[in-house]
Amino acid sequence: MSAVATGEPPLEPPSPLPSSSPLDRTFLTGLPDVTTLLLIRHGKQQFPHRDNPTAADWVDPPLSQTGLRQAQAVGQALAAEPIDIVYASPLERALVTAQEVAKHHGLQPIVVADLREVELFRGLPDGAALTDLIGLDELRRLQERFIGERRWDIYPYSESSAEFRARIVPAIDEIVARHPGQRVVVACHSGVTNGYVGHVLGLSQDMFFRPAHASIHRVLAGHGRRVVQSLNEIHHLSAVDPALVTV
Repeated sequence: MSAVATGEPPLEPPSPLPSSSPLDRTFLTGLPDVTTLLLIRHGKQQFPHRDNPTAADWVDPPLSQTGLRQAQAVGQALAAEPIDIVYASPLERALVTAQEVAKHHGLQPIVVADLREVELFRGLPDGAALTDLIGLDELRRLQERFIGERRWDIYPYSESSAEFRARIVPAIDEIVARHPGQRVVVACHSGVTNGYVGHVLGLSQDMFFRPAHASIHRVLAGHGRRVVQSLNEIHHLSAVDPALVTV
């Protein structure tokens, strides 16, 4: 049967949707269902100045006055960005920093125990000092080794590098998996940030850079990949007061 003319123009096939470029797919830019993970180091802590501080004074110190200002500055800086959920380490300095971010979005931080900092010297007997067990000279030798190797395994009586990553990487990956396409804040620590970003980059060092207090580090996650977008953002601190940029 021959076609019958109707006087109407023939239908054109729909134009194909624009495809993402290889660079977009490589770096997860402009793609759907990509989670933006914002790792935030806590503000500066107040270390003990009194005689005979307890172990808790060193493990879980509060924010200093400078640290609180830093936490407020990062919270204010992120107030204009869409944030869907906030997670935090249970340690006070990280939790308070998380609260300063969360309050601008009507959120409460969700505490995840595995986001706590690496546990150095956790195996020391009660009341014992490390130098009593290994000596001051050996401690200095270990510190020099850390400068070169940058691995937690160097220190005795401590959480190992493998144990630390086996704790923090699944914890953060689980958070990311819960929030596809969302913007997620994780307020944590310099060791946690180094451990997770180092895992993403395939690095063996536990500490490959030094995050500033209240700095922001962004990782994109989706389509089976992780991509580091930025490290050590501090402009929100220097814009308020250059003295707030501390490590």
